Amino acid sequence: MMFHDEKEMFEFYKRYAYAIRFPMRKRNSKKGEDGVMRYVMFTCSRQGQRSYATSGSLKPQPTSQTDCKVKISASLDILGVWRINKVHLDHNHKTSPSKSGLYRCNRKLSASVKRNLEVNDMARISLHKIYNSAVVDAGGYENTTFVEKDCQNYVEQVRRLRLGEGDALAIQAYFSKMQARCSGFFFNMDLDEECRLKNVFWANHRCRQSYKEFGDVVTFDTTYLTNKYDIPFAPFVGVNHHGQSILLGCGLLSNEDIGTFVWLFRTWLECMHGQAPNAIITDQDRAMQTTVDIIFPNTKHRWCLWHIMKKLPEKFGYHVQKSSIFSAIHELVYDSDNGQEFEEG
Repeated sequence: MMFHDEKEMFEFYKRYAYAIRFPMRKRNSKKGEDGVMRYVMFTCSRQGQRSYATSGSLKPQPTSQTDCKVKISASLDILGVWRINKVHLDHNHKTSPSKSGLYRCNRKLSASVKRNLEVNDMARISLHKIYNSAVVDAGGYENTTFVEKDCQNYVEQVRRLRLGEGDALAIQAYFSKMQARCSGFFFNMDLDEECRLKNVFWANHRCRQSYKEFGDVVTFDTTYLTNKYDIPFAPFVGVNHHGQSILLGCGLLSNEDIGTFVWLFRTWLECMHGQAPNAIITDQDRAMQTTVDIIFPNTKHRWCLWHIMKKLPEKFGYHVQKSSIFSAIHELVYDSDNGQEFEEG
Protein backbone atom coordinates (compact mmCIF):
# COMPACT_ATOMS: atom_id res chain seq x y z
CA MET A 1 0.00 0.00 0.00
CA MET A 2 1.09 3.58 -0.68
CA PHE A 3 0.31 6.90 1.02
CA HIS A 4 1.00 10.52 0.15
CA ASP A 5 2.20 11.47 3.63
CA GLU A 6 2.70 10.18 7.17
CA LYS A 7 -0.54 11.73 8.43
CA GLU A 8 -2.63 9.88 5.84
CA MET A 9 -1.01 6.60 6.86
CA PHE A 10 -1.58 7.34 10.57
CA GLU A 11 -5.29 8.04 10.00
CA PHE A 12 -5.62 4.81 7.97
CA TYR A 13 -4.08 2.69 10.71
CA LYS A 14 -6.14 4.52 13.33
CA ARG A 15 -9.36 3.60 11.49
CA TYR A 16 -8.18 0.00 11.21
CA ALA A 17 -7.38 -0.14 14.94
CA TYR A 18 -10.81 1.27 15.78
CA ALA A 19 -12.52 -1.35 13.60
CA ILE A 20 -10.55 -4.23 15.15
CA ARG A 21 -10.90 -2.68 18.63
CA PHE A 22 -7.36 -2.22 19.89
CA PRO A 23 -5.38 0.85 21.01
CA MET A 24 -2.54 2.02 18.76
CA ARG A 25 0.32 4.47 18.92
CA LYS A 26 3.29 5.79 16.99
CA ARG A 27 6.21 3.75 18.27
CA ASN A 28 9.26 4.86 16.30
CA SER A 29 10.40 7.22 13.56
CA LYS A 30 13.65 8.23 11.91
CA LYS A 31 14.76 11.25 9.91
CA GLY A 32 17.35 11.49 7.18
CA GLU A 33 20.34 13.81 7.20
CA ASP A 34 18.16 16.44 5.51
CA GLY A 35 15.77 16.43 8.47
CA VAL A 36 12.94 14.81 6.48
CA MET A 37 11.05 11.90 8.06
CA ARG A 38 12.11 8.66 6.32
CA TYR A 39 10.80 5.83 8.48
CA VAL A 40 7.88 5.35 10.85
CA MET A 41 6.33 2.50 12.84
CA PHE A 42 2.83 2.22 14.32
CA THR A 43 2.11 -0.48 16.90
CA CYS A 44 -0.50 -1.80 19.29
CA SER A 45 -0.28 0.15 22.57
CA ARG A 46 0.34 -3.13 24.39
CA GLN A 47 3.63 -3.60 22.55
CA GLY A 48 6.69 -3.96 24.78
CA GLN A 49 7.25 -5.36 28.24
CA ARG A 50 7.31 -3.73 31.65
CA SER A 51 7.90 -5.19 35.08
CA TYR A 52 4.98 -5.08 37.47
CA ALA A 53 6.95 -3.39 40.19
CA THR A 54 10.35 -1.95 40.98
CA SER A 55 12.29 -4.07 43.45
CA GLY A 56 11.43 -2.90 46.94
CA SER A 57 8.49 -0.75 45.90
CA LEU A 58 5.61 -0.56 48.35
CA LYS A 59 3.00 0.09 45.65
CA PRO A 60 3.34 -2.34 42.72
CA GLN A 61 1.93 -0.83 39.54
CA PRO A 62 0.06 -3.11 37.11
CA THR A 63 0.90 -2.97 33.43
CA SER A 64 -1.11 -3.41 30.25
CA GLN A 65 1.97 -4.30 28.20
CA THR A 66 1.87 -7.86 26.84
CA ASP A 67 4.70 -7.65 24.29
CA CYS A 68 2.10 -7.62 21.49
CA LYS A 69 3.80 -7.86 18.08
CA VAL A 70 1.08 -6.12 16.02
CA LYS A 71 2.61 -3.32 13.94
CA ILE A 72 3.08 -1.75 10.55
CA SER A 73 6.22 0.01 9.40
CA ALA A 74 6.73 2.16 6.33
CA SER A 75 9.45 4.16 4.64
CA LEU A 76 9.61 7.08 2.25
CA ASP A 77 10.87 6.20 -1.24
CA ILE A 78 12.81 8.45 -3.64
CA LEU A 79 9.55 9.58 -5.27
CA GLY A 80 8.21 10.96 -1.99
CA VAL A 81 5.66 8.15 -1.52
CA TRP A 82 5.21 6.25 1.74
CA ARG A 83 5.24 2.47 1.25
CA ILE A 84 4.38 -0.12 3.90
CA ASN A 85 7.22 -2.64 4.13
CA LYS A 86 6.31 -4.74 7.18
CA VAL A 87 2.96 -5.85 8.65
CA HIS A 88 2.06 -8.02 11.64
CA LEU A 89 -1.65 -8.41 12.49
CA ASP A 90 -1.89 -11.16 15.14
CA HIS A 91 -2.49 -9.95 18.72
CA ASN A 92 -1.40 -11.98 21.75
CA HIS A 93 -4.26 -10.56 23.85
CA LYS A 94 -8.01 -10.09 23.57
CA THR A 95 -9.35 -6.96 21.93
CA SER A 96 -11.97 -4.86 23.73
CA PRO A 97 -14.92 -3.74 21.58
CA SER A 98 -16.70 -2.08 24.51
CA LYS A 99 -13.66 0.07 25.35
CA SER A 100 -12.50 1.10 21.87
CA GLY A 101 -14.02 4.57 22.10
CA LEU A 102 -12.18 5.23 25.36
CA TYR A 103 -8.67 4.41 24.15
CA ARG A 104 -6.50 7.50 24.26
CA CYS A 105 -6.01 7.48 20.48
CA ASN A 106 -9.80 7.61 19.94
CA ARG A 107 -10.91 9.98 22.69
CA LYS A 108 -12.06 13.50 21.79
CA LEU A 109 -14.29 16.32 22.99
CA SER A 110 -16.79 17.70 20.48
CA ALA A 111 -17.36 21.45 20.10
CA SER A 112 -20.75 21.21 21.84
CA VAL A 113 -19.29 19.31 24.80
CA LYS A 114 -16.48 21.87 25.14
CA ARG A 115 -19.00 24.71 25.15
CA ASN A 116 -21.11 23.04 27.84
CA LEU A 117 -18.02 22.43 29.95
CA GLU A 118 -17.09 26.12 29.78
CA VAL A 119 -20.60 27.38 30.57
CA ASN A 120 -21.08 25.02 33.50
CA ASP A 121 -17.63 25.77 34.90
CA MET A 122 -18.34 29.50 34.81
CA ALA A 123 -21.54 28.74 36.75
CA ARG A 124 -19.30 27.07 39.39
CA ILE A 125 -20.83 23.61 38.92
CA SER A 126 -18.58 20.81 40.15
CA LEU A 127 -16.58 18.91 37.54
CA HIS A 128 -18.13 15.57 38.51
CA LYS A 129 -21.64 16.93 37.91
CA ILE A 130 -20.52 18.51 34.63
CA TYR A 131 -19.14 15.15 33.45
CA ASN A 132 -22.29 13.26 34.46
CA SER A 133 -24.40 15.81 32.58
CA ALA A 134 -22.25 15.32 29.46
CA VAL A 135 -22.69 11.53 29.73
CA VAL A 136 -26.48 11.92 29.95
CA ASP A 137 -26.49 14.23 26.90
CA ALA A 138 -24.47 11.63 24.96
CA GLY A 139 -26.99 8.90 25.80
CA GLY A 140 -24.90 6.92 28.27
CA TYR A 141 -21.31 5.91 28.93
CA GLU A 142 -21.25 3.58 25.92
CA ASN A 143 -21.82 6.56 23.61
CA THR A 144 -19.23 8.92 25.09
CA THR A 145 -15.88 9.52 23.39
CA PHE A 146 -14.15 10.93 26.47
CA VAL A 147 -13.51 10.23 30.13
CA GLU A 148 -13.76 12.51 33.16
CA LYS A 149 -10.02 13.23 33.04
CA ASP A 150 -10.42 14.69 29.52
CA CYS A 151 -13.08 17.06 30.85
CA GLN A 152 -10.86 18.03 33.76
CA ASN A 153 -7.90 18.76 31.47
CA TYR A 154 -10.01 20.91 29.16
CA VAL A 155 -11.60 22.88 32.03
CA GLU A 156 -8.17 23.54 33.56
CA GLN A 157 -6.88 24.76 30.19
CA VAL A 158 -9.86 27.09 29.75
CA ARG A 159 -9.36 28.49 33.25
CA ARG A 160 -5.80 29.42 32.34
CA LEU A 161 -7.05 31.31 29.30
CA ARG A 162 -9.73 33.11 31.30
CA LEU A 163 -7.68 36.16 32.24
CA GLY A 164 -9.16 38.98 34.27
CA GLU A 165 -10.98 41.82 32.55
CA GLY A 166 -8.49 43.94 30.63
CA ASP A 167 -5.47 41.74 31.39
CA ALA A 168 -4.72 40.85 27.75
CA LEU A 169 -5.03 44.49 26.68
CA ALA A 170 -2.77 45.54 29.54
CA ILE A 171 -0.09 43.07 28.45
CA GLN A 172 -0.27 44.25 24.84
CA ALA A 173 -0.15 47.92 25.89
CA TYR A 174 2.89 47.29 28.08
CA PHE A 175 4.77 45.41 25.36
CA SER A 176 3.91 48.08 22.78
CA LYS A 177 5.32 50.74 25.13
CA MET A 178 8.51 48.72 25.57
CA GLN A 179 8.84 48.31 21.81
CA ALA A 180 8.45 52.07 21.33
CA ARG A 181 11.24 52.71 23.84
CA CYS A 182 13.60 50.16 22.28
CA SER A 183 13.36 49.06 18.66
CA GLY A 184 15.10 45.79 19.54
CA PHE A 185 12.26 44.67 21.83
CA PHE A 186 10.36 41.69 20.36
CA PHE A 187 7.04 40.20 21.45
CA ASN A 188 4.32 37.95 20.09
CA MET A 189 0.90 36.99 21.46
CA ASP A 190 -0.90 33.77 20.51
CA LEU A 191 -4.72 33.86 20.51
CA ASP A 192 -7.27 31.04 20.29
CA GLU A 193 -10.28 30.82 17.95
CA GLU A 194 -12.27 33.13 20.22
CA CYS A 195 -9.45 35.71 20.38
CA ARG A 196 -8.52 34.80 23.96
CA LEU A 197 -4.90 35.08 24.96
CA LYS A 198 -3.17 31.68 25.02
CA ASN A 199 0.58 32.21 24.97
CA VAL A 200 2.99 35.14 25.16
CA PHE A 201 6.66 35.47 24.20
CA TRP A 202 8.99 38.41 24.62
CA ALA A 203 12.70 39.25 24.49
CA ASN A 204 14.44 42.60 24.90
CA HIS A 205 17.35 43.96 22.90
CA ARG A 206 19.89 42.64 25.42
CA CYS A 207 18.54 39.07 25.09
CA ARG A 208 18.82 39.20 21.32
CA GLN A 209 22.35 40.60 21.36
CA SER A 210 23.48 38.09 23.99
CA TYR A 211 22.23 35.24 21.82
CA LYS A 212 24.51 36.35 18.98
CA GLU A 213 27.53 35.84 21.25
CA PHE A 214 26.45 33.04 23.59
CA GLY A 215 23.71 31.16 21.75
CA ASP A 216 25.63 27.99 20.96
CA VAL A 217 24.01 26.06 23.85
CA VAL A 218 20.55 26.89 25.23
CA THR A 219 18.53 25.42 28.09
CA PHE A 220 14.74 25.44 28.14
CA ASP A 221 12.63 24.57 31.18
CA THR A 222 9.01 25.09 32.28
CA THR A 223 9.38 23.95 35.91
CA TYR A 224 9.80 27.50 37.19
CA LEU A 225 7.41 29.84 38.96
CA THR A 226 3.76 30.07 37.98
CA ASN A 227 1.48 33.03 38.57
CA LYS A 228 -2.07 33.17 39.94
CA TYR A 229 -3.38 31.91 36.57
CA ASP A 230 -1.20 28.76 36.87
CA ILE A 231 0.52 29.66 33.58
CA PRO A 232 4.03 28.11 33.38
CA PHE A 233 6.92 30.53 32.93
CA ALA A 234 9.21 29.28 30.15
CA PRO A 235 12.64 30.92 29.89
CA PHE A 236 15.36 30.30 27.30
CA VAL A 237 18.69 30.51 29.16
CA GLY A 238 22.32 30.54 28.02
CA VAL A 239 25.72 30.93 29.72
CA ASN A 240 28.11 33.85 29.09
CA HIS A 241 31.91 33.94 29.16
CA HIS A 242 31.89 34.43 32.96
CA GLY A 243 29.89 31.26 33.52
CA GLN A 244 26.81 33.28 34.42
CA SER A 245 23.27 32.41 33.32
CA ILE A 246 21.80 34.89 30.84
CA LEU A 247 18.20 35.26 29.69
CA LEU A 248 17.60 34.71 25.96
CA GLY A 249 13.85 35.25 25.88
CA CYS A 250 10.87 33.93 27.82
CA GLY A 251 7.21 33.11 27.57
CA LEU A 252 4.02 32.38 29.47
CA LEU A 253 2.20 29.27 28.28
CA SER A 254 -1.40 28.11 28.57
CA ASN A 255 -0.46 24.47 28.00
CA GLU A 256 2.56 22.19 27.75
CA ASP A 257 1.69 20.22 24.63
CA ILE A 258 3.37 19.90 21.23
CA GLY A 259 1.26 22.62 19.57
CA THR A 260 2.14 25.17 22.25
CA PHE A 261 5.85 24.33 22.23
CA VAL A 262 5.95 24.47 18.41
CA TRP A 263 4.48 27.98 18.51
CA LEU A 264 6.91 29.11 21.22
CA PHE A 265 10.06 27.60 19.63
CA ARG A 266 9.13 28.92 16.20
CA THR A 267 8.48 32.39 17.62
CA TRP A 268 11.77 32.35 19.53
CA LEU A 269 13.63 31.25 16.38
CA GLU A 270 12.03 34.13 14.44
CA CYS A 271 13.11 36.53 17.19
CA MET A 272 16.69 35.27 16.89
CA HIS A 273 16.76 35.86 13.10
CA GLY A 274 16.31 32.16 12.25
CA GLN A 275 19.64 31.11 13.81
CA ALA A 276 19.09 27.79 15.63
CA PRO A 277 21.38 26.87 18.56
CA ASN A 278 24.01 24.17 18.19
CA ALA A 279 22.58 22.34 21.21
CA ILE A 280 19.55 22.57 23.45
CA ILE A 281 19.01 21.06 26.91
CA THR A 282 15.52 20.21 28.20
CA ASP A 283 13.88 17.87 30.67
CA GLN A 284 12.62 14.47 29.50
CA ASP A 285 9.22 15.74 28.39
CA ARG A 286 8.09 13.91 25.24
CA ALA A 287 6.29 16.96 23.84
CA MET A 288 9.51 18.98 24.09
CA GLN A 289 11.48 16.21 22.41
CA THR A 290 9.04 16.06 19.49
CA THR A 291 9.07 19.86 19.17
CA VAL A 292 12.87 20.02 19.06
CA ASP A 293 12.83 17.44 16.25
CA ILE A 294 10.35 19.60 14.32
CA ILE A 295 11.81 23.10 14.84
CA PHE A 296 15.52 22.32 15.40
CA PRO A 297 16.19 19.19 13.30
CA ASN A 298 19.95 19.85 13.14
CA THR A 299 20.36 20.84 16.81
CA LYS A 300 21.82 18.37 19.31
CA HIS A 301 19.22 17.64 21.98
CA ARG A 302 20.32 16.62 25.47
CA TRP A 303 18.42 15.95 28.71
CA CYS A 304 18.99 18.08 31.77
CA LEU A 305 21.34 16.38 34.23
CA TRP A 306 19.57 17.89 37.25
CA HIS A 307 16.25 16.32 36.23
CA ILE A 308 17.93 12.93 35.67
CA MET A 309 19.68 12.93 39.05
CA LYS A 310 16.50 14.10 40.77
CA LYS A 311 14.78 10.85 39.75
CA LEU A 312 17.33 8.55 41.42
CA PRO A 313 15.44 8.19 44.74
CA GLU A 314 12.24 7.34 42.86
CA LYS A 315 13.92 4.75 40.63
CA PHE A 316 15.74 2.89 43.40
CA GLY A 317 12.88 2.96 45.90
CA TYR A 318 13.85 1.21 49.13
CA HIS A 319 16.87 -0.67 47.78
CA VAL A 320 19.06 -1.81 50.66
CA GLN A 321 22.22 -0.46 48.98
CA LYS A 322 20.64 2.79 47.79
CA SER A 323 23.11 5.01 49.64
CA SER A 324 26.23 3.38 48.19
CA ILE A 325 24.66 3.27 44.71
CA PHE A 326 23.89 7.01 44.87
CA SER A 327 27.44 7.75 45.93
CA ALA A 328 28.90 5.69 43.08
CA ILE A 329 26.61 7.26 40.48
CA HIS A 330 27.37 10.81 41.65
CA GLU A 331 31.10 10.10 41.46
CA LEU A 332 30.74 8.74 37.92
CA VAL A 333 28.57 11.61 36.72
CA TYR A 334 30.54 14.49 38.20
CA ASP A 335 34.12 13.18 38.39
CA SER A 336 34.63 11.11 35.22
CA ASP A 337 37.34 12.60 33.00
CA ASN A 338 36.14 11.10 29.71
CA GLY A 339 33.38 9.07 28.11
CA GLN A 340 35.21 5.76 28.27
CA GLU A 341 35.80 6.07 32.01
CA PHE A 342 32.11 6.88 32.54
CA GLU A 343 30.86 3.95 30.43
CA GLU A 344 33.21 1.48 32.13
CA GLY A 345 32.14 2.75 35.56
